[in-house]
Amino acid sequence: MKKVAILVSGGGSNMLTLCDSMVGDHPARPVLVLSNDPAAKGLERASARGITAAAVDHRQFGNDRAAFEVELIKLLDAAEADIICLAGFMRVLTASFVERYTGRMLNIHPSLLPKYKGLNTHARAIEAGDAEAGCSVHIVTPELDDGPILGQARVKVEAGETTESLAAKVLVQEHRLYPAVLRRFAQDQRGVLELT
Repeated sequence: MKKVAILVSGGGSNMLTLCDSMVGDHPARPVLVLSNDPAAKGLERASARGITAAAVDHRQFGNDRAAFEVELIKLLDAAEADIICLAGFMRVLTASFVERYTGRMLNIHPSLLPKYKGLNTHARAIEAGDAEAGCSVHIVTPELDDGPILGQARVKVEAGETTESLAAKVLVQEHRLYPAVLRRFAQDQRGVLELT
């Protein structure tokens, strides 16, 4: 059984769908939910499900990202995490941190990568006049939103779409895609999963 740690910064809606999927014959189980914000609602939600929840407040470290990450590593390694899922974790991780967990860290991003890396993905898709948008799950590499893609889900961009309406549609697909990709990843299945 693979052990999964999930990193969040906010409410943790993707974290909840991941945790709720890891039951029955699933090859993995959640062992830790970790946040950079002690007030993150996701910590409370994880605890309510009986999952160990912890926080390392990044603000206490100023601009010293390495020192912040040392504390993250202590908790991840104590939990013996086999897979790390970033689920709305709003801190850019250093190359040394990412390389420590090479091939074991997943992220979900609200665009059809390689389009729109970084922030404001929905606004950028609308401004570009794209016919479709969506989300991607990828392996984390030192380059932001750049690792091998493991799965994508697509939605149509309708006439008059707003960033809020598009974000809502994409989030529904994120909640379908991330658990499906995690299950395959935990079973050592590779290749790109396309959800429609």
